[in-house]
Amino acid sequence: MTLLLDDITLTYPDGDGRLTALDRVSLEVPAGGLTAVVGPSGSGKSSLLAVAATLVTPDSGRVLVGGVAATGLGRADAAALRREAIGIVFQQPNLLPSLTALEQLEVMAHLGGRRVRGGVRARAGELLDAVGLGAQAHRRPHQLSGGQRQRVNIARALMNEPKVLLVDEPTSALDHERGAVVLELLARLTRARGTATVLVTHDRGHLGVADRVVEMVDGHLGSVDTRTIAG
Repeated sequence: MTLLLDDITLTYPDGDGRLTALDRVSLEVPAGGLTAVVGPSGSGKSSLLAVAATLVTPDSGRVLVGGVAATGLGRADAAALRREAIGIVFQQPNLLPSLTALEQLEVMAHLGGRRVRGGVRARAGELLDAVGLGAQAHRRPHQLSGGQRQRVNIARALMNEPKVLLVDEPTSALDHERGAVVLELLARLTRARGTATVLVTHDRGHLGVADRVVEMVDGHLGSVDTRTIAG
């Protein structure tokens, strides 16, 4: 498995006690597989992503990213692992307004100090082609639609060839049609690029793109029959 969360418990201070955000959660996501995580607000979905991204250290349990035990790493080593092995697609694209679509991707490689296979510019162009934006490579964010900006966001997260792709509500600001396009794109890229993808979403109408759907309720994780919740 490329991503493994094994018996994760995460708590936060809450007055005189502690609030349990994740309660002995285990999740395995293989290379080339897309797992969708659904559930009500406050159920623990964001905490799950934060732990998987090595942004938060759990109270107990372990996280393995591409076979590397992330939970035992110091801050600098965890940051290096994120740069090299984890791509994050945020809910809002947060693109730099002064940079073109191509430059948004190029800057990711330069910030990581990494030599991308095939060259930075060639890699960025290839990814923009893959998300259907090759013709918009030299446009800035204000010249792109919301759906196009989100596709740049996805391409940017793939720039450093991550083993794991973590996606947070990518369709929240999109209409139904554009949301469907983005989710189908994520599924296609997951399989083509061989990433282990975790998608947190409220969009239950397009869960058919996922290889597996799990639901979080009160910090617990369970499998779901998509036929009972789609719509």
